[in-house]
Amino acid sequence: MIEEKEINKFTEKSPSGGFRGLLTTENLSIGYSKKGKVDVVQSELNLQLRAGELVCLIGPNGSGKSTLLRTLTGLQKPLLGKTLIDGKEISRLKQSEKALLIALVLTERVDIENATVYNLVSLGRHPHSNWWGNITEEEDAFIHEAIKLVHMDHKMHQNINELSDGERQRAMIAKALAQDTPIIMLDEPTAHLDLPNRVEIMLLLHRLAHKTGKAILLSTHELDLALQAADRIWLMSADKKVECGVPEDLVFNGSFNRAFESKSYFFNAANGNFSMNYPMTKKVWVSGDKTRMYWTLRALARAGYMVVYDAEVQILVTEDGWTLNEKIISTVEELLLEIDCLFHNSDTNR
Repeated sequence: MIEEKEINKFTEKSPSGGFRGLLTTENLSIGYSKKGKVDVVQSELNLQLRAGELVCLIGPNGSGKSTLLRTLTGLQKPLLGKTLIDGKEISRLKQSEKALLIALVLTERVDIENATVYNLVSLGRHPHSNWWGNITEEEDAFIHEAIKLVHMDHKMHQNINELSDGERQRAMIAKALAQDTPIIMLDEPTAHLDLPNRVEIMLLLHRLAHKTGKAILLSTHELDLALQAADRIWLMSADKKVECGVPEDLVFNGSFNRAFESKSYFFNAANGNFSMNYPMTKKVWVSGDKTRMYWTLRALARAGYMVVYDAEVQILVTEDGWTLNEKIISTVEELLLEIDCLFHNSDTNR
C-alpha cells in the first residue's frame, strides 16, 4: 500500500499552518456547456482535500454533488479554473496518470461473470503493472492486504454475484485500495444498503482514511451518518456556494439550516436530525428525565402539541414513564390518549 514516506509527503505542514492540501481547486466553476449555452452549477470554488481525512460531500438535490465529483476526477471538464493534485493539473494528465492518483468507486452495480472477490480486487493493480497474465508475488501481496483491510478475507474466493450488497461494496472499496492511489472518491457508496451496512461502510471509510493516510471524499445523502463519521464536510447549496468545515462548526453557525431550508422540515441542532414541521395548535409543558425527553417531544409534535413554558397541561417525564395530572402513565400511546381526552373535555366545557 502507500508507503510511509508518501504519507508524510502529503501530510507535511504548510507555511500558513495546518496540513497541506493533497487536492486543491483554484476558482473552479463547474457545469455544462451545450450549443453555446452555459449552465453554471457551482462557481469560484477554492477547495482543499487533505491526506488522512474522510470528507463527506453533501447538499440538496441539484446542488451539483455528482458534477463536482466528475470534475475533480477529470471525467468532466471545468467551465473555469482548475483542479490540482500534488501540484499537477488534473485536466492535463493522461488517463493512465490519473489512475495513479485517484481511485473512483461509482454507484453502478458491477457484475463480472464467474469473477471472485480476489479477481475483482486484482483489477485495481492494472494501472501500476499493466499485466494481463500471471500475478506476481508483489501484486498478490497488495491484493491480499486490500481485502484484509475491508475484512473480506473469508470471502476472498467467493463469486461476487453471490455477495450481499454490503459485501459487494466492501469488495469495490478493496479494489480502490489495491489501486494504491493517494485519493479515493466514492459516489453514494451507501445508496443501496440497509442501515447496519450503511453504518459499517461509513465507519470503515473513516478508519481507512486515518489508517492509510489516504484522502477519501464521498458524496452522500446520509446526513446523520456524515455528521458523525466525517472529519470535514463540504456542504453544497443551491445558491452556488460550498461551505467547508468540521461538522459541528457547520451546525453551530447555521449552515445546515440554510442549505436545507424548507417549510416541511428543519435541521434540529440539538440532536443532529431533520425534524418535520407539524402544524401544532395545542400547548403543553414538559419537564423531567432527559433520556426519555427526546422521544416524548417527538410524539407530542407529531400529535400537534407545542411545548410552552407553564402551560395548563403539564407532563412530568420520569425514568420509567410519565405523570399527567398526578396520574401515572406507562406508554406513549396511553399518554397521547390521556392528553387528547383533556383537551376534548376542555373544549366541550367551553
